[in-house]
Amino acid sequence: MEQAFKDKVVIVTGGAHGIGRCIAEEFSKAGAHVEVIDIRPGNHYVGDISKKEVLEAFAAEVIERHGKVDVIVNNALPLMKGIDECTYEEFQYALSVGVTAPFYLVKLLKEHLSQGASIVNISSSRDRMSMPQTESYTAAKGGIAALTHALAVSLAGKARVNSISPGWIDTDYTVYDGPDATQQPAGRVGNPMDIASMVLFLCSDKASFITGENICIDGGMTKLMIYHAEHGWTLNDK
Repeated sequence: MEQAFKDKVVIVTGGAHGIGRCIAEEFSKAGAHVEVIDIRPGNHYVGDISKKEVLEAFAAEVIERHGKVDVIVNNALPLMKGIDECTYEEFQYALSVGVTAPFYLVKLLKEHLSQGASIVNISSSRDRMSMPQTESYTAAKGGIAALTHALAVSLAGKARVNSISPGWIDTDYTVYDGPDATQQPAGRVGNPMDIASMVLFLCSDKASFITGENICIDGGMTKLMIYHAEHGWTLNDK
């Protein structure tokens, strides 16, 4: 996909590390002008996307610099805390980062989207399954998955909107063996390139008939039935 996005303007939220950084780097390699916003310090726009004024200032800077946007990747990571410890304010913050900010960023840039623009929202396989004490993160990821098809309908004819739900993605590219790997139908733990490759595909002309979809990339784990004492699985009650 070398130079497939030459001179395209790409926004990646949370693009300074992990999956977001990999996505930003792959778009850069493909010739795009990549604008990253992240709360972490670095050589990018530094800001907290839970704040309305930060999003407005960032959007204005991107438009002043480029005059258009071809791709928006809403990737920034919400807070993960559970019902026992998560405060009202923390839950609201998670939703602000994970749902409100993606909505408002698209709203701010809607009139500047190029014809045939693409938006990709990064959800999580937790949008359909859960572990204990993850309510703030799970609610945010479920929200952005639903926001995806709503935006796809509202932006019909203007932009395609899809979401990706990653499973276990090791951002350090650790290679696991033993049960960590073999429990997964794909036989391994995922890495950021597994997600970045799909993002670039969804934003390409090859995916021009795909919109409103949520694609789960989790090595098959959400399709794996687990019952105590079957196929080697054992529940250790505490």
